[in-house]
Amino acid sequence: MHDRAQGDSPPAEAQEPSSESQTPRFRPREGFWPYVDLPEQPTEEEMAALDPDLRAALFGSPPLPFSVSIRFQPFDGPGYERAVDIARESAEYRELGPASARVHLARFWPSDAPRLRALWQTVGGLDSVEVLVDDRPVPYARELWLPLFWFLVPRS
Repeated sequence: MHDRAQGDSPPAEAQEPSSESQTPRFRPREGFWPYVDLPEQPTEEEMAALDPDLRAALFGSPPLPFSVSIRFQPFDGPGYERAVDIARESAEYRELGPASARVHLARFWPSDAPRLRALWQTVGGLDSVEVLVDDRPVPYARELWLPLFWFLVPRS
């Protein structure tokens, strides 16, 4: 064993490295990092797919008017093409998921009540249709909120 006196300096390997030894001996290749090409800001598709609560927590809630959204899956029948056309005319329209599990989401403002009613008359009989109020499922959305929206449809 080696005893040292208290005044002795530590061995060379335990001393502070010099500035020359702090420079790395190699530099990793740029292609090594797997996330080089990702944008720093989220894309429009990523922003649209965010959960409304998460979007509000991250960016604050934007002052949006009251809205009702209809979410429906592709279905067999003559009304499918018409339903997609009406949904595309909504204030905001998104197709979510891969082609095998596609979901259509159409948001309607109060001024779009006639288009909402036309879409509902086309897809309302399907069991897989969801009605969202301000992007959230709420109780009695079909039974209460949609009929309240029908009061906004102008009478001819």
